[in-house]
Amino acid sequence: TQIDHVFLSPYGIFVLETKNMSGWIFGSEKQAQWTQKLYKRTFKFQNPLRQNYKHLKALEATLGVSPEHLHSVITFVGGSTFKTEVPANVTQGIGFIRYIQSFQQQVFSESQVDAMLQALQTGRRAPTLATHREHVQNLKRRSDPTAERLCPKCGSALLIRTVKQGPKAGQQFWGCSAFPTCRTMQSL
Repeated sequence: TQIDHVFLSPYGIFVLETKNMSGWIFGSEKQAQWTQKLYKRTFKFQNPLRQNYKHLKALEATLGVSPEHLHSVITFVGGSTFKTEVPANVTQGIGFIRYIQSFQQQVFSESQVDAMLQALQTGRRAPTLATHREHVQNLKRRSDPTAERLCPKCGSALLIRTVKQGPKAGQQFWGCSAFPTCRTMQSL
């Protein structure tokens, strides 16, 4: 996982995903993909709330904190304009500061914040050209349907499975080979 920014505070942990985009932005909280309209061209991109959810889960596992103390924050820079209603945690420019400052209830002591900072600093990989290349390869592998995948929870192989019943019957997904012990699923 490559996280843009993490703010550790007594009021919670805030994970900031920054999107440098211009043009019109369309998307809702539940959509898998959002749309950027730039002049006469249209581009699809992953819903940044979903992208940041993966970052939150990585921090939750790394720091051993309760998910209610982790907060996703998205900011768009670069002159984009929202054309659909967005949640309060999706902001423009420095609007994320006001969102973070809206949290007033202390949930961590100063010593807990210091311990989390230490844990993140010791577990962080150095930002080198090699780690950047590895990150890009991992992204390519994730989008390659033929690449072998491992379960992020238990480390077992992920297999392509098919939904057998319900409204999504016939659709395929990645499911953990350790099912039913591990119920991890990822979209294909």
